[in-house]
Amino acid sequence: MKVILLTDVKNVGKKNEIKEVADGYARNYLIKNRLAVEATKNALKVLQNQKDQAAADYKARKQQALDLKDRLEKLTLKIVAKSGNDGKLFGSINTGKIADELAKQYNITVDKRKFVDTENITRLGNYPVKVELFKEVIAKFAVEVISL
Repeated sequence: MKVILLTDVKNVGKKNEIKEVADGYARNYLIKNRLAVEATKNALKVLQNQKDQAAADYKARKQQALDLKDRLEKLTLKIVAKSGNDGKLFGSINTGKIADELAKQYNITVDKRKFVDTENITRLGNYPVKVELFKEVIAKFAVEVISL
């Protein structure tokens, strides 16, 4: 019997896969425990609609990330911090502070864990920063740290 898996089933397959299994196994275990449904024409049509919707959502989220990338790459984020005479900051500026300043100054929300290869900033100056907005969409922008 052909079934469409609703969840990952060990030694059978992954979610949304169509698998051929024994009739008894399908009826008495998979369908009974709501791990799968029988692969009828209607069920296959619903599965295809779900896959199409997921693909459209993925494409829309990627386009939003690309638009945000264009917006980020045009800006320079200015952060004001206290520093000594030699230009060394009292404390440091981390990714959380950068994300907070982006939200405050430009109303752009970025998760602080999405910053790539960013170390804490400990001196005044300009620093390049990279943030991964989506899979394979990395925006690069400048952070300028100025004295209070």
